Amino acid sequence: MKKSSRFILAILTSILLILPWYQQFSGIIILVAFVPLLFIEDYVYKTQKKNKSIVLYGYAALSFSIWTIFTTYWVHNAALVGIISAVIVNTLLMTSTFWLFHFTKRKLGTKIGQISLLAYWIGFEYFYLNAEISWPWLNLGNAFAKDIKLIQWYEYTGTLGGTFWIILINILLFNILKSYINLRNYKLLISNIAVLLALIFIPIIISISIYKNYQEDGTEYNIAVLQPNIDPYTDKFGGLTHFEQLDILLNLADSITDETIDYIVGPETALDNSIWINNLNANYSIKAIQDFVNNKPRVNFITGIDCYKRYMPEEELQSTTRYLEKEKFYCDAYNSAIQIDTSNFIPIYHKSKLVIGVETMPYPKLFKLLNKAILNLGGSTGSRGTQEYRGTFKHSVNNMSIAPVICYESVYGEFVTDYIKNGANLIFVITNDGWWGNTPGYKQHLNYSQLRAIETRRSIARSANTGISAFINQRGEILNRTQWWVRDAIKGTIKTNSKLTFYVKYGDYFGRLASFLSIFIFLYAIVQNILNKSKIKQQGTN
Repeated sequence: MKKSSRFILAILTSILLILPWYQQFSGIIILVAFVPLLFIEDYVYKTQKKNKSIVLYGYAALSFSIWTIFTTYWVHNAALVGIISAVIVNTLLMTSTFWLFHFTKRKLGTKIGQISLLAYWIGFEYFYLNAEISWPWLNLGNAFAKDIKLIQWYEYTGTLGGTFWIILINILLFNILKSYINLRNYKLLISNIAVLLALIFIPIIISISIYKNYQEDGTEYNIAVLQPNIDPYTDKFGGLTHFEQLDILLNLADSITDETIDYIVGPETALDNSIWINNLNANYSIKAIQDFVNNKPRVNFITGIDCYKRYMPEEELQSTTRYLEKEKFYCDAYNSAIQIDTSNFIPIYHKSKLVIGVETMPYPKLFKLLNKAILNLGGSTGSRGTQEYRGTFKHSVNNMSIAPVICYESVYGEFVTDYIKNGANLIFVITNDGWWGNTPGYKQHLNYSQLRAIETRRSIARSANTGISAFINQRGEILNRTQWWVRDAIKGTIKTNSKLTFYVKYGDYFGRLASFLSIFIFLYAIVQNILNKSKIKQQGTN
């Protein structure tokens, strides 16, 4: 195989990986995306006497870096350090995972090698979902976020089940093509294709059947979703005063609220005028919303706030706590959600999956020396506070609860299931996708909410400051939505659910099984490598 052919195949893999993340293309494309790269791997494997494994590492890095750049380039609009970090970390982890498969194949043979690719890749995605440095935006199972009719079985497997399906089909297709090229056996080709088509279409047929037969049986709630459309760069933190922003929010709420509305949902950080959670009721914006709901006692108003907590001398400080030299006290900063109703109690939930480099700095001791460079690139060297418990907000009158999922948290399937286990009957996603500009980013983020609806079978009301606000039912269908960069408020009726799906109960079990299998296969490969070297050395001495 010529070097030029290998470069073409590597770029072809990157293109096939890129397309599913754009609205015009189906995720089905990803079922063939790894095949060109697998042909490169097979060539390096066959010519291992003259080609070291680092050769494959280079081609894989080319594929995965192009994929990352062209699907998540929009991150640079919010923070240049974000896209730089995403490209470097994603490429390194994905390439190393693919290289581990090649290493295992060299030591243990083709069959175990291909099994290891399944285990290693799913294990990597599971690790990436739970690591301190985490950016699982491009986990393979997310490729079907637009194809909801095809992946209704995610309620049993989550997105890692989709990753298993993708890798399996790619391996089988590669084996079929390789076998045909080598043998030219049409009978074998036909039988192999029959098996492949069955493995592709059986999950799809099952999914379509689930989709057609799924019934929503819950209680209906009427929701008003607000989209203030305040520019995060020019208006949100300086162009408009806090009072002007509050007026926009309340005017939108008043324009759409009637006697039937149960909930009003505002976006992430809609309120940010020096809100101290030690005394929420004293804040002007909080009091204004309390006055609003007192005139509409049926309404529960849920919105995002940018807030702080002052620590009293006897309180235990956290790793994220900072000292304010001028004020002479310790505090934490939070990106949070609150519920305001006619009671005096205001529940609060603090966002706990934070955006790396913007809201949190992982391994602070390790990155301390890079503080100046990170700040110059638009990042943050401090971290916001978080909370361990996935808190839910109870309706002030009815016996139901909602999950206040804040922005980036909606990318994490197993994380969202914790809200459901804690009693959430609906999911409210509050976000501000305007940081990314008019790019594929805000569309992808909306699609990921559709995945969470399927996995949990919970209807979703989604409020975006700028982006797309929408209502999503339990099948993952978008019922009503706003347009990009339009100030708007929309009503929707969605149904509750109290049942727990298999995925809610057991989470990312695919990831846990794959992680265990990965460790076993890798250790077996290492032991086999040591034994082979010992055997060669012994033969040399004889």
